[in-house]
Amino acid sequence: MILIVDDIAANVIALKKTLELHNLEADTAESGEEALKKILKRNYSLIILDVQMPGMDGFEVAETLAGSSRTKDIPVIFLSAVNKQKRFISKGYESGGVDYITKPVDPDLLILKVKTFMKLYEQQRELKDMRDLLSKEIEIRKEAQQNLEQKVHERTQELVKKNEELEFRNHELQQFTWVVSHDLKEPIRKIQMFVRILIDRFLKDNPSAEDYANRTVRAAERMSQLISDLLDYSRLSGNAVYEAANINEIINEVISDFDFIVEDKAAKINVGPMPIINCVPTQLRQIFQNLISNSLKFSRDGIPPEIEITGELVAEKDFESPAHASGKYCRITVKDNGIGFDEKYLDKIFVIFQSLNDRNMYEGTGIGLAIAKKIIEKHSGLITAMSEPGAGSTFKMILPVNQ
Repeated sequence: MILIVDDIAANVIALKKTLELHNLEADTAESGEEALKKILKRNYSLIILDVQMPGMDGFEVAETLAGSSRTKDIPVIFLSAVNKQKRFISKGYESGGVDYITKPVDPDLLILKVKTFMKLYEQQRELKDMRDLLSKEIEIRKEAQQNLEQKVHERTQELVKKNEELEFRNHELQQFTWVVSHDLKEPIRKIQMFVRILIDRFLKDNPSAEDYANRTVRAAERMSQLISDLLDYSRLSGNAVYEAANINEIINEVISDFDFIVEDKAAKINVGPMPIINCVPTQLRQIFQNLISNSLKFSRDGIPPEIEITGELVAEKDFESPAHASGKYCRITVKDNGIGFDEKYLDKIFVIFQSLNDRNMYEGTGIGLAIAKKIIEKHSGLITAMSEPGAGSTFKMILPVNQ
């Protein structure tokens, strides 16, 4: 649940409608005082807070939240149409805000930021819950093995310290939004390392504790992958250099990266001749990496994956355009025999954080196809898919030959 705080009813209605269009549930408050009363009664995953309000302004509300152990971790995004100077933005971050957005607001960017901060907040809570459960199991083991009490205590303190570092890095990520560096991933790697040490040295005889520890490791891995995918997604907003590229070479490089999986699943990948087009080769490589990875991942039990990749020049920027030897567009088709999906969910598969499959069975962050769509759009192209459950999927892309 998201809380919108603004003293202007028109702003509240417009913002709430924008969130609801993206299936985000929102509550509202027309003053800082009303917002604090609501926050005392229910839990919110994110607060969108207007700066200039009569009575208690947005900065005072944020400082009050930051002073409470119950509310200090709730991400706060400031919105302001008036206070756009650097000193106000700095004050917003000093008050505990994770972002400061000036109006007019780009709805797509706002929704992306809202979903990102909500996702990080939920993962923080999940990591905290796992840590608490693990700490309880460690205490039980300490009572049963007095001779290892000191070592367990030392390892526990190290784990707590690394968790505190992770919380600090997450706070930095919330403040600077897209400025994500390797320093943020380091605490996650340390958590994984120390939890694995705990598993190997102290938890082998306690299946329940080992299970909680393994969940902690998997949660850390998911968070690390999410950060990497968000970095990839955010980098696509920058300017890129286009150059002539051989698509066959790009695809062959990607296939070689999946040699082990291809061999393990006895997969067959057939690639037809492709035209040379003007593109950003590294970004096109990301597209084929995501599509081929999905085809190998979402294969049917007992049936070796079969992937067919074809390309041809076409006359028009249309999926059904006839082939043309001197066409200005290239149509690329990636077809597989995997589990497929229901086409009624077609609009969802290219949306960030959306996944149509059970993530306990199929690992992923739900960003891969969103990255592919954004790359295609930056190349002034089109992408779509055809599928049905149990009958494989076909992805079609239209790209200009020259940018």
